[in-house]
Amino acid sequence: MAQDPGVCEVVKQLDQACREAGFFYKGHGIPETLVKEVRNITHKFFDLPYEEKLKIKMTAAAGYRGYQRVGENITKGVPDMHEAIDCYKELKQGMYGALGKPMEGCNQWPHNPPNFKELMESYISLCTDLSRKIMRGIALALGGLPDEFEGERGGDAFWVMRLIGYPGVSTANGKCTPENDIGCGAHTDYGLLTLVNQDEDITALQVRNLSGEWISAPPIPGTFVCNIGDMLKILSNGLCESTLHRVINNSLTYRVCVAFFYEPNYDAAVEPLEVCVRRSGGTRRFEKAVYGEHLVSKVQTNFVM
Repeated sequence: MAQDPGVCEVVKQLDQACREAGFFYKGHGIPETLVKEVRNITHKFFDLPYEEKLKIKMTAAAGYRGYQRVGENITKGVPDMHEAIDCYKELKQGMYGALGKPMEGCNQWPHNPPNFKELMESYISLCTDLSRKIMRGIALALGGLPDEFEGERGGDAFWVMRLIGYPGVSTANGKCTPENDIGCGAHTDYGLLTLVNQDEDITALQVRNLSGEWISAPPIPGTFVCNIGDMLKILSNGLCESTLHRVINNSLTYRVCVAFFYEPNYDAAVEPLEVCVRRSGGTRRFEKAVYGEHLVSKVQTNFVM
């Protein structure tokens, strides 16, 4: 792979994006009809009456899977102005002992709209394959082997998917004051890589650059916005940046975003790669972190239920 000129050029671009921004656009190769239908069916679900959506209400007993209404998701103590369905790779009972217990359960897929589960599972499979390929490119960009993020680190990669709906400013809180309508507060993502599939006609995602300025990341048809998560920052010894980002929907239009999070193995012990330690001065900048512990610590403080 590393000898192919086309691969080398992509790896060079990935290296620059991961080091300087932590965000980049990526053509995905997933059928555009499927990408759009995933957003469309998500719109249809959020258009349903509140009582219908509550049929799949998120609870701790359900492994934090299911629907949460506007304001139930919390970022740094502040309610976010969005509603969502949270889905995770399903964990069987006892699979990871006490580590996995909080996240055990089956995803709560709505029966209405029809075909929701089948559509999402097809999409998840394609996003998983795409993420694995991107991670191989990032491994090469860091000076490692293509399979650095497989095996014990990510050979049985966990995943998270959030289907998120952001009310327009006229309906979020009854006031036309966009600065008070933070769809999702500033945060970094937990895992390795995030693929963002967002409505094409609304710009709401913002990324903080190295100068501390908030820069809009407008949708570009045929691409996903990709960003680096906390676990990749540790693995890269800080060479890759998990950049702060937020969502502010200043539009009058309801906005949907489908975010797919590609993660390490649930029980992976994540620590800086030796090649990254050498490339960053020889000092380990991060302690070892167990991904499942990191995820649970976030999930258990992120929701009001």
